[in-house]
Amino acid sequence: MITKIVMKNLMCSTCAGKIERELKKLPNINSATFNFPNQVMLMDVTEDFDETDALPKIKEIVDSIEDGVETYPYSKRNLIETKKRIDTYYTFFIGVTIYIIGFLLQYFNIYWIEYSLYWVGYLFIAYKIMSKTIRGLKRKDFFNENTLMIIATIAAMFVGHPYEAALVIILYTAGEYLQHRAVHRSKNDISNLIDLKVEYANILENDEIVIKDPMYITKGDIIVVRNGEKIPIDGFIIKGTTSLNTSALTGEAKLSTVKKGDYVLSGNINVGNVIHIEAKKEYKESTISKMLDLIENSTTHKAKAENFITKFARYYTPTVTALALLMVIIPSLVNPSGYQDYIYRAAQFLVISCPCALVLGIPLSYFAGIGASARRGILFKGSSYLHMITNIDSIGIDKTGTLTHGDFQVSDYTSDLALELAASVENYSNHPIAKSIVSYYKGPLKEFDNVTELPGFGLVVEDKQGKILVGNRKLMNKNNISVKDKKTLTGSNVYVARYGKYIGKVVVSDTIKNSSFNTLRRLSYEYDITMLTGDNDAIAKEVSMELGGIKYRSDLLPEDKIDAFNDIESKGYKLFVGDGINDAPLLKQADIGVAMGDGSELAIDVADVIIMKNDIGLLEKAFRIAKKTKRIVYQNITISLGVKALFLLLAAFGISRMWMAIFADVGITLIAILNSLRLIYSKRL
Repeated sequence: MITKIVMKNLMCSTCAGKIERELKKLPNINSATFNFPNQVMLMDVTEDFDETDALPKIKEIVDSIEDGVETYPYSKRNLIETKKRIDTYYTFFIGVTIYIIGFLLQYFNIYWIEYSLYWVGYLFIAYKIMSKTIRGLKRKDFFNENTLMIIATIAAMFVGHPYEAALVIILYTAGEYLQHRAVHRSKNDISNLIDLKVEYANILENDEIVIKDPMYITKGDIIVVRNGEKIPIDGFIIKGTTSLNTSALTGEAKLSTVKKGDYVLSGNINVGNVIHIEAKKEYKESTISKMLDLIENSTTHKAKAENFITKFARYYTPTVTALALLMVIIPSLVNPSGYQDYIYRAAQFLVISCPCALVLGIPLSYFAGIGASARRGILFKGSSYLHMITNIDSIGIDKTGTLTHGDFQVSDYTSDLALELAASVENYSNHPIAKSIVSYYKGPLKEFDNVTELPGFGLVVEDKQGKILVGNRKLMNKNNISVKDKKTLTGSNVYVARYGKYIGKVVVSDTIKNSSFNTLRRLSYEYDITMLTGDNDAIAKEVSMELGGIKYRSDLLPEDKIDAFNDIESKGYKLFVGDGINDAPLLKQADIGVAMGDGSELAIDVADVIIMKNDIGLLEKAFRIAKKTKRIVYQNITISLGVKALFLLLAAFGISRMWMAIFADVGITLIAILNSLRLIYSKRL
């Protein structure tokens, strides 16, 4: 099970990775992943996990790795007034002042005082980094960026380069501060993009409005939503007509007009008149609550690149430390008189080799990609899916409700009796075709007691005289009913039989969404697309031809869809798009399952990607964002490793200086951060 611990003010990506690894060592914690936008550590724990007992140890781990982090249970996030973090840099500035005094003393030729002041100033300037290094050593974390900095600068001090040693620490500290600011800014940007939280609800009690926390809304409560307020709970409008801004959920800027009787979702903003809503769910079951939960859990599935870099950094740092040591030992054996130069080169080598650009820039790229998608109404449940979707080559896609409106209309029927029986029996089903027949029929409905729905076939009623069958041809064949009418090619045929005799049929039709035409045409240039439908071959073929002749498989029962999807050939990953309950097994089994936002709750729960607006065109946008995210991740990796490799060579041959080493570390890290943030601010996605 998943439990959450808030770690407020944790801005250091490297530190978050260390905390994750340390938490995994605790009993009853299988894995841990930190979510920067929400400042929450998600932990997969066993049933024996006791939060109260574990929290002190968790806080101890956090405090041993990073200063100023406030750690407390997620359940108390609204009760704890967090303190604003104030980074104390006073020791740093004291050290800089002492250094300046030492620098001025060089004009008085008092060398021992001058160099003593340099060492004292160094201790003050490097106090925070030393503190982190010592805490790391206590945890047996011998090789990290802080250790590299301390070794490098102490080496520089010993070989008579106090200014450069101080410059390394000063620029590293400044760079670290800028990194924290950039991460903090990006965290806020992403959080703002997905700012769905509803702070309060106006509940009507005894003709008076009482303001309550949405958590205390119960089914049946009457909620009053004024102009500019967010709808706090899903429900039906019982009074008023207004316009809603649905962009927070769907990414669609166009306003939606709603009236009495319409079902509205929490998270939408009322931009018109006052409306009254009858709550149909509790807050934790509402759309807004589920969205927030999905976003907070979106970092539980990390991309391969993220996992690779985490493992890479673990082995990379000890390796470069060993290489730096060899850079001193081997040439000193040949030419002992040049040992100071070798130590200086090794110090540069250590500064350059800090892996900050990799361990910070790559996770930030995925955060930005998920945030940019969420702003456009596409929710990835983890960076792994954001990465995997770029390797898709085959797409399976449901027809009804995904490519078509799923809004069926009765277009024909053979007799009044057939229509009456069909409507009376279909009244016991929630299928869209059933609802369209019931809605079309205006007469009184017959009532039945013993009704059975057979998925993929239809409905069966049993009474004293026998069976009444309403469904497809398979249902008729299964019961040895001879169907005498020819099939109608322009819609779905619902056949009716009573007591072993065929009565007639009702024909319903569906229409293709406008967005399906262009989207599938463009996607078909790059992907192998197959429509999977339970409709008969004639209807499937007709829809396929209208969509440009895409492949299709017809007459599929829910279990047949899985086999048909598995039959699709692929050299990469396969993706399935669906919306109904019958699509849920395939959404879960596919490499990537994409659920349409208006689909069933089960489909949304098991899918890996959710398109909040019921528009297949957003699938194309999801591909674009994922590909751009992947490009930026690879750019960050290439730039970081390429520049570092170049400067490491320069340092090894004694060509570089310490300021160049600083650029290769801090400068490249900032470039990687800024490159990642392009995903948030880009308008061309």
